[in-house]
Amino acid sequence: VLNKDTLMALFPFLDCRHHFYLPVGDGHHLYVEESGNPAGLPVVVLHGGPGGGSSPMQRRFFDPQQFRIILLDQRGAGQSRPLAGTQHNTTAHLVADLETVREYLGIERWMLFGGSWGVTLALAYAVAHAERVSGMVLRGVFLCRQQDMDWLYTEQGAARLFPREWR
Repeated sequence: VLNKDTLMALFPFLDCRHHFYLPVGDGHHLYVEESGNPAGLPVVVLHGGPGGGSSPMQRRFFDPQQFRIILLDQRGAGQSRPLAGTQHNTTAHLVADLETVREYLGIERWMLFGGSWGVTLALAYAVAHAERVSGMVLRGVFLCRQQDMDWLYTEQGAARLFPREWR
């Protein structure tokens, strides 16, 4: 849970060093940005969602002196184009997009940092491209199974513990 104490423990806010739109096919252009040390250990941040987006706060999880921090907005999400585009937008497309980004940036291997839906995407990428993964940090694990969906979206799940918030 991010609260005042947790936010104080993160690294200071960091400006984006470089950002661009990368065409990945089927009319999709991913928003990609880099921060931190260009020669540092590469880490790609995989946001939640689907449909979420990256946030400048996500840069704060990493020491900018040690890491080359890559944030990207997945197809249809955040600043990627087209916004909310669902055509040609599957997990397989997203895995292929990550590989396109990695190759474009000239990265041999990178660490995956995923939260919620980003965990699912990190695991799918790691299965398909294990040799390209130097490590993984997975938080707020959401595997997109039926039981996970039921927990979030039905009255038999989280609603039993937090009825006011769930409503």
